[in-house]
Amino acid sequence: MQNTKTTYFYAIGLSYKKADAEIRGHFSLDDTAKLNLLNQAKTNGIESLIVTSTCNRTEIFGFAEHPFQLIQLLCDNTKGTVEEFRKVAYIHKNNDAINHMFRVGSGLDSQILGDFEIISQLKKSAKLSRKHNLLNSFIERLLNSVIQASKRIKNETEISSGATSVSFASVQYILKHVQNVSNKNILLFGTGKIGRNTCENLVKHTKNEHITLINRTKNKAEAIAGKFNLLVKDYSDLQEEINTSDVLIVATGAQNPTVDKYLIQSEKELLILDLSIPKNVNANVSELDNVTLIHLDDLSQITDETLENRKAHIPVAENIIEDIKAEFNSWLETRKFAPTIKALKHKLLDFKAAELDTQRKKISDFNEEQAELISNNIIQKITNHFAHHLREDGISTNDSLELIKKVFQLEQPQNV
Repeated sequence: MQNTKTTYFYAIGLSYKKADAEIRGHFSLDDTAKLNLLNQAKTNGIESLIVTSTCNRTEIFGFAEHPFQLIQLLCDNTKGTVEEFRKVAYIHKNNDAINHMFRVGSGLDSQILGDFEIISQLKKSAKLSRKHNLLNSFIERLLNSVIQASKRIKNETEISSGATSVSFASVQYILKHVQNVSNKNILLFGTGKIGRNTCENLVKHTKNEHITLINRTKNKAEAIAGKFNLLVKDYSDLQEEINTSDVLIVATGAQNPTVDKYLIQSEKELLILDLSIPKNVNANVSELDNVTLIHLDDLSQITDETLENRKAHIPVAENIIEDIKAEFNSWLETRKFAPTIKALKHKLLDFKAAELDTQRKKISDFNEEQAELISNNIIQKITNHFAHHLREDGISTNDSLELIKKVFQLEQPQNV
């Protein structure tokens, strides 16, 4: 029996706009949690979705009968509750969900305007969903359109000029607030994507030769250190290195704090930047008079001339999105009538088979090959003609589809 349930395309999630770092931490998903969520989705009958979780947002884009199905998946696989979600979250449906993905993927919804790092997260999420057979043609086509929009915006506007990420903003903060930064001891704890980007920006902009890297998996730190000729220390040296540092940048992916006040024994001034979600620096470090703690939400509030200049490029970016979204909507219209065109072709092929069978019996030297060629060409011309009609502006596609179904007495084939 054909599945007749009606599903809708939803975008559900929460971001920096209404959820602070602590709440975002409650809903963050590590790699294991993402896999568990995808497996649960399949068990619950969800056929297509992608899941993203970054320092600024956690979102699910997917098809469901009701958004609560997706919300429940998120809450079941994180520390967050439905009550928390309702206070800070958003739910977008169908066209609004499509619009939301375009704005997110194009950097217009980023915590720092023009930050395009989210697009790589979306690609990675889609790849994971495809691997688990949870990516349908709709979401795949939509994501490809969003990727196309982000590329055009990067190439045709200057919305990503200057500082393009939280990792750059952190280095910008250090440059503004730490004197003689090139002579200071800087410790980077955590070498994931944000850590790697921060490291690159540190080397490029501080001209500092006293940068030390520590990561739980030492070979990952060594790979980055080799690229920039930096020093690597063992995880067991963390406390000692913290107490010789002037600046500590924490960018680990832990689910609980990895740094607290008990690790800090020195009385020298120490600036700590926590770039992690969930927060990886315990708030109790602020109890120490010599420590200044800055979180990525604080960094995002930095407004300088560069960021102000970016805002002037928003209208052009939005026009690019509208262009590509129109192409996607045209594809959607085609997709809507494709089953009827396919059913029509099946009907015409049935007519052909019956007529050829009749002619074989009537004609002794019946030319099978020529008859097949001519009839197939006619069928293709007829179906192309109907498809062209359905694509035309100014007609009611739904009315035309119903008329075609009625005239040809069509039963749409399953799985079209």
